[in-house]
Amino acid sequence: MDIKIRKAEERGQGEHGWLHARFSFSFADYFDADHCGFHALQVMNNDVIEPDSGFPMHPHQNAEIFTYIINGQLKHQDSMGNGSIIRAGELQYMSAGSGIYHSESNPSLDESTELYQIWMKPNQDGGPPKYAEKKVSKKNICNEMKLLFSEDGKGNSTTIRQNAEFYIGHLAEHETLPIAPHNSFPHGWVQNIHGLLEIDGITLSKADGLAFEHQDRPLSISAREETHFFFFRLS
Repeated sequence: MDIKIRKAEERGQGEHGWLHARFSFSFADYFDADHCGFHALQVMNNDVIEPDSGFPMHPHQNAEIFTYIINGQLKHQDSMGNGSIIRAGELQYMSAGSGIYHSESNPSLDESTELYQIWMKPNQDGGPPKYAEKKVSKKNICNEMKLLFSEDGKGNSTTIRQNAEFYIGHLAEHETLPIAPHNSFPHGWVQNIHGLLEIDGITLSKADGLAFEHQDRPLSISAREETHFFFFRLS
């Protein structure tokens, strides 16, 4: 089994005045040959958007896009007619399919918005765009990992166009969760949203990521302090 850590301070950077972006993988003007996605994961961006600013209407195609709000709020509008404001502890899913336009902005006049935007490659091109929202606050996820998205929709998860599973986890200090080997998903990525956790003797601080490939033995996620994180099982 191969395990690698992606430290927060080593990520790529994009500074645009209104936007402060950190890139776990190569994105936009940032390129690192050693970090060009991980299996189906293509984008793991940690953005801060200044008040009263954002991304104007722009297109996407053939991408599974997930946006999680850490702090603040985000206004979304798209060509399917969806319009909403998602807030801290909420997660938005958009499958771009054959094509979609959308805009994202921080509607607050005095508070910044911090978020993660995550892209996966779909395992099929085209198809009608899809949209969904989920409330995933750590207040309703206690010492567990909750399955949010999967290809087959098991466990009341939302179906996506990729053979992968996307979980969100929350652990109190000193709590531990097992990660058993899975024949269908031998690879995984953990992204620490905040807190301090440990996997296989490796400590992850806020915004650190950890990749493992060809899992052949049990692993565990242990919280050294209250921790909130994403976990992806990848084929």
